[in-house]
Amino acid sequence: MSEPSDAVMPGGLSRIRGTVAYDGKDFSGWGMQPDARTVQGVMEEAISTVMRVPRVVVQSAGRTDAGVHARGQVIHFDIPSDRVIDMVDMAYKINALLPQDVSILELEETSTDFDARFSALSRSYVYLIYRGVRNPLLRDWAHRSWLPLDVAAMQAASQQLLGLHDFAAFCKKREGSTTIRTLMGFDWTEQADGMIRVDVQADAFCYSMVRALVGAVLSIGEGKNDADWLVDYLEGKQRRPEVFAAPACGLTFDSVEYPPPSEYATRIKETLRMREEDDGTY
Repeated sequence: MSEPSDAVMPGGLSRIRGTVAYDGKDFSGWGMQPDARTVQGVMEEAISTVMRVPRVVVQSAGRTDAGVHARGQVIHFDIPSDRVIDMVDMAYKINALLPQDVSILELEETSTDFDARFSALSRSYVYLIYRGVRNPLLRDWAHRSWLPLDVAAMQAASQQLLGLHDFAAFCKKREGSTTIRTLMGFDWTEQADGMIRVDVQADAFCYSMVRALVGAVLSIGEGKNDADWLVDYLEGKQRRPEVFAAPACGLTFDSVEYPPPSEYATRIKETLRMREEDDGTY
């Protein structure tokens, strides 16, 4: 990955970009919470200790829910420029202090225009489902379906949700946030081992959106609802408690897409403009 070299900011700070993986089972999500174990919390503690500063704020591309895993979460943080060391060495030292269920995969100095959240073009998640006898080895990584599933029906129905919509029916509403999103991909495939893989991509996701999308479409695969119901549910813009939200254990934050480094600043401005127009936040 090639980045511009202008990583030093006013005040003698340098921006670091990283890729992170974690097992979300024992975390209360990404974001800092009082009296709760979070990914951001353990990462900030480890990085601050290595850098010998009171606090290093770590920003992420997406705030995953409690129990959700990640293999390609992207982060950024700023540290004093005089404390920048070899990136491989820095990752090694931070990982030595991190618990076993989270790890930095790589670090690099990046442009001061880079923002893990606001520079992103899209985020992608993967959801895994298996059927049949309970498998203890999959209990933390995939959702077990009790019923037969029509994968073709779920694939066809999910395509109706693609594009720019108000996904309020699939989100837990937060004060001051928007539920308007562009869903770029929503694909269901049955793998050779019988596992069902769901790939979901959007410009951004609101709270609990992926799990709600998967749960609603599962009801179609189970024969409880049809494709027309799904469209009506989307257009109703009202979340119903009886509509199943898929368990967090099957969900993994897979990857983030960014523009070329020369377009980071432009993308941030565009993202903030869209947020202001929607009167909410991404």
